[in-house]
Amino acid sequence: AHIPPGVGRALSAPLIGHGGRLVACSGKNLLAFEPNGTFAWIIPLGYNCKQDIGLVAERDKIYLVAEDKVIKVTPQNLHTSAPTSQVFFSHGSPPGRSEEIIGLSTSSSYASLFITIRNRGLFSISLRDGKLQWSAGPVVDRFGYRLGCKGNNISACYFNSSPIVDQCEGTLYISNTEGQLYSMYIHSRQYRWVQDLSSIDKVVTVAPGNNGRLYIVLPRKSTVMGLDVLSGNISWQLNVGPLSNEKILPAVDSNGWISIGSLDGILYSISPDGDIRKFLQRTAPNSVIQSSPVLDCSGFSVYISQTIMEAKSSQTISDYAYVSAMKPSSILFTLLAPATGTVYWTEKYPGELSNLLSSSDLDYFTLDETILLTALSSARIGNAVQCYTRRQKIAWTCRKAKPKFVHGDPGDHNHVLLLFFFQLIVIVVQAVIVRFCCIFWRKKKLQNNGLQKFLEKRRSLHSKRRVLGKIISELEQKVVKDVEDASSNETLEQLGEMVKAKDGVERKLYTSYSLGRDVLGLRQGSSILPLHNGKHKSHSFHGAQRESITVFNTLSESSTSEDRTSSSYSSDSGSCSSGSSFEEMELDTRSKSAEEAGPSDDIAKEAQDKLPVEIASSYQAFMNPLYVQGESSSKSPSQREEFPMETMRHDLAPTKRMWLKRRRSLSSTN
Repeated sequence: AHIPPGVGRALSAPLIGHGGRLVACSGKNLLAFEPNGTFAWIIPLGYNCKQDIGLVAERDKIYLVAEDKVIKVTPQNLHTSAPTSQVFFSHGSPPGRSEEIIGLSTSSSYASLFITIRNRGLFSISLRDGKLQWSAGPVVDRFGYRLGCKGNNISACYFNSSPIVDQCEGTLYISNTEGQLYSMYIHSRQYRWVQDLSSIDKVVTVAPGNNGRLYIVLPRKSTVMGLDVLSGNISWQLNVGPLSNEKILPAVDSNGWISIGSLDGILYSISPDGDIRKFLQRTAPNSVIQSSPVLDCSGFSVYISQTIMEAKSSQTISDYAYVSAMKPSSILFTLLAPATGTVYWTEKYPGELSNLLSSSDLDYFTLDETILLTALSSARIGNAVQCYTRRQKIAWTCRKAKPKFVHGDPGDHNHVLLLFFFQLIVIVVQAVIVRFCCIFWRKKKLQNNGLQKFLEKRRSLHSKRRVLGKIISELEQKVVKDVEDASSNETLEQLGEMVKAKDGVERKLYTSYSLGRDVLGLRQGSSILPLHNGKHKSHSFHGAQRESITVFNTLSESSTSEDRTSSSYSSDSGSCSSGSSFEEMELDTRSKSAEEAGPSDDIAKEAQDKLPVEIASSYQAFMNPLYVQGESSSKSPSQREEFPMETMRHDLAPTKRMWLKRRRSLSSTN
């Protein structure tokens, strides 16, 4: 094979790129191989790539670490004038300090590149413009309690793993040198939880399940754990055989099964619920599995290699298992589906595979088992199932995730209740605001005159109501003091007119100028009437068509005395029908005509002086205790009716005569 100058014989950890091509780095060049093993293209980088850090592909671009830089490679620019490779990110370490790049990953959903730098932290770089989005360190303090890097030597605690992206959850996972595992949101540097695994071991390997599970491998303890991605709690923990090295990576298929090979020659596959299966046990006694499994193009099966040894022994010392093997004789490659246990293909090397490799450009390079497994997956050797794209695989895996319900600790119930009450208060406030707006903007006064005039009229009505309330209080006190005085009847009549005037003001506030919170004073509480002092009393009641009638009674000393009574009547409808219940009353024919007399005492003048101009005019119309005038000056005498009636009290000696005066008026609510 013709090898271009400057290309080394060692290849980095490969990946399968666009079109099923195997892509790997060698020296200062990035190489791509067709599925049959021939060269597809070679792109010079200008920098020596790091072979221990894997390549990452994002859409049609490839990102890799070369020296202290991140290089972005665009293979589509090979036949154009645009550059095929360029420095995307560069970090220079200060003198005497080790700050090398040790990890790399991407997220297509958030268009971000994540970089781990030793002794610095985790950095999120935008794939669109290359700008820093956020950065985070391993030291986490919450409410005065340190969650990460709990030791005294904080300077020796740093992130030591590549950032792992969970495509379904939108989260990142990364570990530090103290055995603590961090979960954080991709869109910000906010930590979701921190799980301390240092009590088990400080060396951990993380693999995303993309199905609501996060898989943790502790290689020195030969332990595999499943964590809940929402809380970080351990769902299950299982032991496997001894692992080959601390950097071995498990494979997670589209069904959520995690598979990892052991030095005991067995492939361990574990379901998301913790069910374990063991494969390749027949050939396990004389074999070891040293490399990580590789997924096929469908995402549901894995390629695995068993190295057949001529001699093998194992022993367990304390918590560790040691395996000794010598002189490998062959390699057994197998393609199987962990979820179903189906074995699709198996082949030995050397054999037919050696003939295929010898005729390809890969034969020039030093190949390990990981590169061979990736080449088999790229060429679809022994694979007859349909292939899927990366996006399709992620979508299938995310659909396999079960709905999660977070169950908080009992101590969190108070926080939940506080949150519930807060949300309830917000809903109530919003309902009140909506109701206020509906009532407020429905007012015709507001639509025609504007907000300023509407509010000014409301303030004016409130002022009138307060003045009338003060006058009514003074008249009540006057009646109580002047019980024996002859002018008390006139005072009671004035009191009734003031009550009526106040009722009209409140009616306007309740209808035309209401904001939904004004209620008629007569409806809110008991009326200020009746008043009773032994000789004078009054009654207040409501008729059928929202009629308001007040009757004042006076009991005389002699049996021939007559009670003078005045009644005020108002109707919101503006008229009263002839069939009213009051017109059907049985009237006494012995009734006398009422005298027209206006108030002449000082309290009436004093009350009139205290009223505003608008009320004063209407107060003048109410001065007649019997024939009460309406608000309109155009009232004719025919609109007034007089009903004399007499009632006899059998339990009292005097005879009580009652004069009921009825008036029809048009009450304006505008």
